[in-house]
Amino acid sequence: MAEKTFPKPEEFWADRRVCVTGGAGFLGSFVQRELRDRGATEVFIPHVEHYDLTLLEDVQRVLKDANPDVIIHLAAIAGGIGANRARPAEFFYKNLMMGVPLMHEAWKQGVEKFVAIGTICAYPKFTPIPFREENLWDGYPEETNAPYGLAKKMLLVQAQAYREQYGFNAIYLLPVNLYGPGDNFNLETSHVVPALIRKMIEAQQRGDSEVVLWGDGSPTREFFYAGDAARGIVMAAERYNSAEPVNLGSGMEISIKDLASLIAELTGFEGEIVWDTTKPNGQPRRGLDTSRAKEYFGFEAQMPFEEGLRRTIAWFRENQERIA
Repeated sequence: MAEKTFPKPEEFWADRRVCVTGGAGFLGSFVQRELRDRGATEVFIPHVEHYDLTLLEDVQRVLKDANPDVIIHLAAIAGGIGANRARPAEFFYKNLMMGVPLMHEAWKQGVEKFVAIGTICAYPKFTPIPFREENLWDGYPEETNAPYGLAKKMLLVQAQAYREQYGFNAIYLLPVNLYGPGDNFNLETSHVVPALIRKMIEAQQRGDSEVVLWGDGSPTREFFYAGDAARGIVMAAERYNSAEPVNLGSGMEISIKDLASLIAELTGFEGEIVWDTTKPNGQPRRGLDTSRAKEYFGFEAQMPFEEGLRRTIAWFRENQERIA
């Protein structure tokens, strides 16, 4: 089979304006950097202080102010199991309303391309490992984050429907659990990697003899460095123009128990790890088949997991004082 040829990044972005919703956030900061590195010069970031993307009039104002050729829709209300259980209605409504009207208005305005960022939470609870995109509709998502997962999954339905009826070039990407410098370390809303890093560093600083973690440690997860995720998203924006959803991940899988032990080692926490089995585990296993991303637009993750963790730990130590 002949090797695919792709446009040069600097040529693709040379005359295109791009709007990155959620561009001021954790992943967004990496996407902004990646866009700049690949030659994008006109990047519009709609800050939440000025635009509420759950309001139609603000969506329309974003499109008027940005006048984009490409939209990368990162904006989301997200969090770990605790946040999903506490705010399921909010997670459903806000994620749906930030995405569906934005894609509709983008189509109406004639935006050239829409890059929708989904979530691994859209997969069925008992998806065979590794998760393949064709398994996406084989069952209901894991209950603790189903409202969030389904709200984001509707963007796939919309993207495919608008492509079929209107010829609208909307693509849908499914990044796995992200981590990296600048992550959310708020223990009420954070995901597992930043939560473990913060708990263990603060326990060590207090001289605690133990840390208590949710569940029994048996679930597995795949973790994806945010810099790799940003590169995959921008490469897809440049190179991928089809209806099928595409997984983005690192292709590795680790149990939460082994992750906790590794973070304890890297942070220097020497106390006991206690598992609170009254708390939910979440989805039993997560690990992706990432072959479609490589085949369709040449993406492969590069960051070794331990090195990514070291960078994330170092960032937290440097910024600890200003993190609430």
